[in-house]
Amino acid sequence: MAAMAFQDLESVAEARSCALKAYEAWQKFRAFTPDQVDQVVAAMATAAEREALPLAELAHVETGYGKVEDKRLKNLYNSRVVAEWLANVTTLGVLWRDDATKVVAIGEPMGVVAGLIPVTHPTALVIFKVLSAVKAGNAIVCAPHPRGAKSSHRTAMVMAEAAVQAGAPKDLVQCMQAASIEGTAELMRHYRTAVVLATGGAGMVKAAYSSGKPTLAVGPGNVPCYVDRSMSRELADVADGILTSKNFDHGTGCVCEQAIVADRPIADMLRAELRDHGGYFCNRSEAQALARLLFAPDLGIIPENVGQSAATLAQRAGFEVPPRTRVLIAEQDGVGRGFPLSAEKLAPVLAFYEVADSASGYDLCHQILKFGGEGHSASLHSNDPEVVTLFSSLPAGRVFVNTPCMHAGIGYSADVEPSFMLGTGTLSGSITSDNVTAMHLINIKRIAYQSRPWRTMDNLFERTP
Repeated sequence: MAAMAFQDLESVAEARSCALKAYEAWQKFRAFTPDQVDQVVAAMATAAEREALPLAELAHVETGYGKVEDKRLKNLYNSRVVAEWLANVTTLGVLWRDDATKVVAIGEPMGVVAGLIPVTHPTALVIFKVLSAVKAGNAIVCAPHPRGAKSSHRTAMVMAEAAVQAGAPKDLVQCMQAASIEGTAELMRHYRTAVVLATGGAGMVKAAYSSGKPTLAVGPGNVPCYVDRSMSRELADVADGILTSKNFDHGTGCVCEQAIVADRPIADMLRAELRDHGGYFCNRSEAQALARLLFAPDLGIIPENVGQSAATLAQRAGFEVPPRTRVLIAEQDGVGRGFPLSAEKLAPVLAFYEVADSASGYDLCHQILKFGGEGHSASLHSNDPEVVTLFSSLPAGRVFVNTPCMHAGIGYSADVEPSFMLGTGTLSGSITSDNVTAMHLINIKRIAYQSRPWRTMDNLFERTP
């Protein structure tokens, strides 16, 4: 107990020190021109890209989650695709000018960003948040999950060293080493912290919103995927896309599919294609064992089984699967607490439902979203415009059509902003439903000239006789 208390004190002290040093660095960084900021961001992106594989290996060894190759791809996506997008975005200085209304918008940084880093993405999210924060002219202190602290810290240091070499002040980019809940809380509420970027479990997100600081946070994802009868000739591609998305980094992405809702006329064909592409349909006893493996009685996710392969999960649950198996699939009769596998699963596991038609599919997808996924994302595969129109009214911040959710959500296969932080809107308590980017980390000042004579305001309220 005493050792734990000492660790907490050490973490709190580090949080205070990091926040103060970050603020001093930011004061110097404010003098940088937008071009100089871009040079720093480009240098950090290049350094992160160069270390993408070693950082992925470190994250896998430290956390035991996911796959090295997919973690490498996540690192590369942020250090290449996100960085390229940022290079073409204006965040500082004149953002736009409207000569007709005589208004000029000026982008200004917020200050010190507290970046909370989850154990599921300990390197990729450091890359994303550091690039975004610095592109917006801010300093950033990352607060990693204790189980991913070493790989998060190493990633931040790779980028911090590159930033200094590019001319940035020391301590502009930092990452706490003595990670703890208490230290993270201290960082969030520190008087020098300007804004919180929160990615993590429900408890940490709630703490971020309770910190008293402006907070950009994300909610849970329980993504339903409806497959319509109009896709009968494309089911092989649909099945492969869904399984690839769900198995990416062994299901640790909150935007990947959680449940397949199949239109009855094509349901059996879809089952066959899923089997052919590496899906294994569990029998009832296997599904029950899998649910007990993944969820505690209160439906809390059991951390040890997050981000494991389908074969590993099957072995731990007491059954075997064919060697090619990528994803475990469990047919379900309902949604809610009595059906644990209808919840979000941070593993390569999908629920499967069969429905009579698109109207029934819409209702079921709505239920799934309400069970822990409102505001996040939904998807459908359909060539019927009327079906697309129907599903567009689901309570989700994103509705992806005819594309895998993982690839679409981060902005690769769908033209949404490239991001590893997906807002879920007020339906789940988030301030934004956007894909969060550097544009969310600036204040926008308006320089507004007089556009109509101020003395005429009195005339506005004169009564007509």
